Amino acid sequence: MKKSVALLSGLLMTSMVCAGPGDGVSFPENYKTNYTQYHSLNRTQNADQYIRLYINDQGLSGTEESGQLPYGSKIVAEIYKVKKDADGNVLTTQLGQRIPTKLAALAVMERREGAAAEYPQGLGNDDWDFAVFKTTGERAKKDLTACAACHAPLTGTKHLFSYESIIAEQALK
Repeated sequence: MKKSVALLSGLLMTSMVCAGPGDGVSFPENYKTNYTQYHSLNRTQNADQYIRLYINDQGLSGTEESGQLPYGSKIVAEIYKVKKDADGNVLTTQLGQRIPTKLAALAVMERREGAAAEYPQGLGNDDWDFAVFKTTGERAKKDLTACAACHAPLTGTKHLFSYESIIAEQALK
């Protein structure tokens, strides 16, 4: 009995120590039906991608006094490859929008209490955690500190590129 308890305690401690960026973020099952699609645009971080954004009800419930979305808010970004011409140049519509062709990945942000501690100092982003999934739902092997570093400077918009669009969507609810 004592060996079983010691082994279980050791396993629990190992799993807590091994927790890292993105480990607490799960694949967003049924996000297309259970979340609200609130924005679609050319992806600013990549010149040959298009992105479609969804948010859960928690994220649309309002903001804290600080303006931050509440814990449990989850944003799903469908990342698409875009149409290119024979020379590899990105094609756009008359409005300058890239033309999505194939879903490439799902990027997920979740505001989770304590998530900041899983990232290097300065990249905690007010407890926003990140994960990237393949289109199959399998976790993609990505450097999530790069995601955190890209969002870190966005302090005025609570570390979100689409903060204004979320606030506008909240007003419509």
